[in-house]
Amino acid sequence: MLKGKRKFIVIPVLLLVLVGAAYSFAKPKPAEKLKVKGTLYQMPASFLLNLQGGHYVKLNIALLLAPGQSDGASATGGGASSGGEEAQGTLPEEALVRSIITNVVTGQPTGALVAERGRDRIRQEILQDIEKQTDVKVESVLIPDLTVQ
Repeated sequence: MLKGKRKFIVIPVLLLVLVGAAYSFAKPKPAEKLKVKGTLYQMPASFLLNLQGGHYVKLNIALLLAPGQSDGASATGGGASSGGEEAQGTLPEEALVRSIITNVVTGQPTGALVAERGRDRIRQEILQDIEKQTDVKVESVLIPDLTVQ
């Protein structure tokens, strides 16, 4: 009589284990949370600008575009060209953005670009001017490469 009761206990337990295993394999994986929201747009040509005291800076700028802001690549049918200093990017208002960056950085003291706090201030000023003067939605301005002489 005891063997008959074991069957009634073992079979449902095995079914529960099988259903649990099937559920764990079939349940959807959690969506991966992105650390960078938006599109990174690397300006295709670097900047060579004059600083105070006869010094100069060569820097590259990247923009973190807001989600939904197009970098213009799909509208023109291609990405940024891979030419030299005269490369034209795909951002619709790139010439205006380049002008803003040139105006903000030109004439700065060398210490402003060498010190992290100074770079942060300059990046914020560029960001504010882009927001005021263009329709480009930028979350952040990045300076991935910088040489001051």
